[in-house]
Amino acid sequence: MVLPQFQALKAQNKSGFAVLADPDKISPADMQHLGRLCNNASVDFLFMGGSLLMAHQMELCIQRFKTESDIPVVLFPGSPAQVTPYADALLYLSLISGRNPDLLIGQHVASAPQVKASGLEVISTGYILVDGGAATTVSYISNTQPIPADKPEIALCTAWAGELQGKHVIYLDAGSGARRPVSEQMISRVAENIEIPLIVGGGICTPEKVFANCAAGANIVVVGNAIERDPMLIRDMAQAAHAGYSSSTVTE
Repeated sequence: MVLPQFQALKAQNKSGFAVLADPDKISPADMQHLGRLCNNASVDFLFMGGSLLMAHQMELCIQRFKTESDIPVVLFPGSPAQVTPYADALLYLSLISGRNPDLLIGQHVASAPQVKASGLEVISTGYILVDGGAATTVSYISNTQPIPADKPEIALCTAWAGELQGKHVIYLDAGSGARRPVSEQMISRVAENIEIPLIVGGGICTPEKVFANCAAGANIVVVGNAIERDPMLIRDMAQAAHAGYSSSTVTE
């Protein structure tokens, strides 16, 4: 089970590292190599998904990865079409920072039969999009405005709303292609005041930033684009996450 692993990281003030693989950007043939890299770096989770998913090869990508690795595969879906029983768990995303009813509940109603039939571990996720300084795919596809990067109080109140609604985790995301990641100030403000695990992603390009995010309170840091450009970053980033146990001492 994946959620208990998230919860253990929160309870122990520790941080894990997740590699995000987009099936539109990686071929099934590359997934075995990625599995070996993740094993060698002691990566905690593989997140799988994308905003568009045009290649229709996610299931094969997951199967290839699992031939090399026992690391849990967690679906990070951009649509109900991205549900497959070959994964281990599903982040059931509700875009609580936006006001698009389709992404608050509409797509969940449409996908519920498929999700129930999949047998996946379902992790109810309060998804909060944060302004990363550039228009991102997720903001375009979702037709929503992100929370301003300099408004940690809005992020906190949104996270509280998700927690009070019974979400299992909160996910702060600057989006793929963000010019700047979520600030340590915002991460810290949210992490210190919620009792559920906090996932952070988007625009994270260096091991130093991974460490800073973990020190600010992120329980899972997710990196995708930077690793697509340089897969050898995986080891250093994973080490940074595991070294950066959440101390809530880093602020901007």
